[in-house]
Amino acid sequence: MSTAPTHPDRSSARHRRSLVGAAVLVVLVATAGLAAYLTRDGRTSSSHPERPTSSASAVPSPSATNSPVPSASGSPRGLPVPPSTHDPIVFGKAAAVALWSYDTRSYSQPEFLAAVDRWMTSETKYADRASVEQLLPAPVLWERMADQGQHATATADDAHIPSAFTQALQADPGALTTAYVYAVTVTGHQAIAWKGSPHAGAEARAITLAVQCRPDRPCALAGVLPNVAP
Repeated sequence: MSTAPTHPDRSSARHRRSLVGAAVLVVLVATAGLAAYLTRDGRTSSSHPERPTSSASAVPSPSATNSPVPSASGSPRGLPVPPSTHDPIVFGKAAAVALWSYDTRSYSQPEFLAAVDRWMTSETKYADRASVEQLLPAPVLWERMADQGQHATATADDAHIPSAFTQALQADPGALTTAYVYAVTVTGHQAIAWKGSPHAGAEARAITLAVQCRPDRPCALAGVLPNVAP
């Protein structure tokens, strides 16, 4: 995939990425980083009511990894539509499929970008759109792909909360209750096809997403981490 153009306000994009990507990565490599990220503005600064969590409820149970993936193609032309779920595992699977799937025969690059944007959290403080858009085809590449009728389908075979994230929350379960951002690693396959090659083979894919799931609203995508967390 080609890298999409960056936003004009590059410093602002880098700041949002530091809030989502870098800080969540800290959670994955050091327990001490969890509270610093999820409570960066103080636990009482959020305008949303917070619910205390325990180590048993802060992270979905392992059985959630077998939850079915809601269809990400709910629009008439197959544009991805986010599911209404409070489960970060279920949302993460659907989001990965949405990011790995596209159809240049059915819609334009701006339409696809707009559809993906509807998956993002409305909280600009945590929304790292640049990390998501860099995974999508840029306009010029999209036009070349459209000339060949290129399209891709995907499956999410497994999703889980990285073990380091789980351990960090168990050490400080209350730290989650400011941002409610989870790290979710998804593995699956992507199959790309085009004119003259309608049955392309599937290739393995893996991604770690930052998923925000507040208790009072459905999950939303916060960003994509630069490295896959085991």
